[in-house]
Amino acid sequence: MTEKRFLSIGECMIELAQTGPDTYRRGFAGDTFNTAWYARHLLPGDWHVGYFSAVGEDAVSDEMGAFITAAGIETDALRRVPDRTVGLYMISVEAGERSFSYWRSQSAARLLAEDEAWLSSHIARASALHFSGITLAILPPEHRDRLCAALTAARDRGAMVSFDTNLRPRLWESSDAMKAGLMQGAAAANLVLPSFDEEAGLFGDATPQATTERYLSGGATTVVVKNGAAPITLTSPETGLFTLSPTPVRDVVDSTAAGDSFAAALVAGLVTGAPLREAAGAAMRLAARVIRHPGALVPGIFTTGDLQ
Repeated sequence: MTEKRFLSIGECMIELAQTGPDTYRRGFAGDTFNTAWYARHLLPGDWHVGYFSAVGEDAVSDEMGAFITAAGIETDALRRVPDRTVGLYMISVEAGERSFSYWRSQSAARLLAEDEAWLSSHIARASALHFSGITLAILPPEHRDRLCAALTAARDRGAMVSFDTNLRPRLWESSDAMKAGLMQGAAAANLVLPSFDEEAGLFGDATPQATTERYLSGGATTVVVKNGAAPITLTSPETGLFTLSPTPVRDVVDSTAAGDSFAAALVAGLVTGAPLREAAGAAMRLAARVIRHPGALVPGIFTTGDLQ
């Protein structure tokens, strides 16, 4: 690996974020894109940050590409697909908790792993990669296999591969397919970022430690189990198992992108040499700031002081 290159893989969508009882603001967001956006703010300037996906050839796809470029994120891995467009989702928020409505049947991102040569060439250039359960869920099973094989090859050559499990049951063919897909993704990664409430609901895990052990046995080497406002559970070969407690946030406005920003800060810390405990502390502080603002992308938080 000759370049410091972070590549996030998945789907960026049109976001309609609620700003009042009957008003919404249009933007562009999506779980792995949010992570790339925060990573671009956090990583040093000698790091390249890119986004791997597919978009259409229509006007809104052009606007999305321009938005990504303006954010300082490279788009050379953004493949154009004729007769497709980008997906759309709408966020509704009540008491700080969000719900989503989606329109993505014609999303080009569902074909992001269609071109095997394109996929392999871009993944081969990256020293750190990030993907999610949503990335896997939107793909046909054969494309899911192709992506995980390419990520496994990247991990085996020394790249950091992080996987946020990010469950969206409606995107999967079945509960069994979701379970198998998540374990397949975890086996391709060396860092897995599950959320305990989701994992307990799907797999029946009794404790965060049970979630940790399941992903370790599946092939991950470092697991960080998020648990809302409760302590996070972390393990790595260097540290063993330990927990960290987040500072309570009383004025939660919108929890959108809490996990995405957490992943960005954690990975940015680890790839620049921070110990797991230090990187996770910075990740919790960033996520705490994000949830005090509406929408997925919050530029103002980077002018309010040191996150370290």
